[in-house]
Amino acid sequence: MSEPGPLRLEASWEGRPGAPVLVLGNSIGTTRAVWDPQVPALAEHFRLLRFEYPGHGGPAAPPGPYSIGGLAGGVLALLDAGGVGRARYCGISLGGMVGIWLASRAPERIAALGLCCTSAYLPPASRWTGRAALVRSEGMGPVAGLAAGRWFTAAFQRREPAVVAAIVGAIRDVDPAGYAGCCEAIGAMDQRGSLRSITAPTLVIAGAEDPATPPWHGAVIAVGIPGSRLRVIRGASHLANVSAPGEVTAALLGHLLAAR
Repeated sequence: MSEPGPLRLEASWEGRPGAPVLVLGNSIGTTRAVWDPQVPALAEHFRLLRFEYPGHGGPAAPPGPYSIGGLAGGVLALLDAGGVGRARYCGISLGGMVGIWLASRAPERIAALGLCCTSAYLPPASRWTGRAALVRSEGMGPVAGLAAGRWFTAAFQRREPAVVAAIVGAIRDVDPAGYAGCCEAIGAMDQRGSLRSITAPTLVIAGAEDPATPPWHGAVIAVGIPGSRLRVIRGASHLANVSAPGEVTAALLGHLLAAR
């Protein structure tokens, strides 16, 4: 069976006109708003392209399954439509998986890479196909009910209940078809063999308390990509950029501004 083709992605542009372009990819089940803690600082230096996965903050999603390559192809189409030949890219979770594909399959398009709380391989596939079947049959409620515990530490949930409520609440509005298609893309992915071909300067960020992609997933990526660096954020779970915004923003800015 052939791999599903490029997907149409919704997107928005912001930041400094004429500045180097930085693409921001979010995690499954979140919208582009998950990057809000970083946007003010990043927009001072870059022209930002934020995109949505099918069914995440846009029109109804096409039926799945999707693929990492299909999502990455959608990002390349956005860059082409904007006349952008080369860009920096940062992605959280699924967004990082898309970034690995782009940097390994289209290296001439990626000037620098930031990978946050992500993995090159996240088995078993049955977990993802099962989750896809669950949301197709029961909607987003069961997944939303578990999201806070995967994305945030208990301490952060107590400290910032409004932030948690806003991000977790958004998952309830995701089109189950789009979420399921993205689940199937993750389940079918194994990019471990592609890591060594990445030449873009790469920073890998991991949350020390992340149950979804524990720090050893980041270590595998950092070992696999020549010259890359791993930064583990203490006290952070899967959405480390939200729970430790200052530390993550500073790390990403330092890395991205150093790239040519």
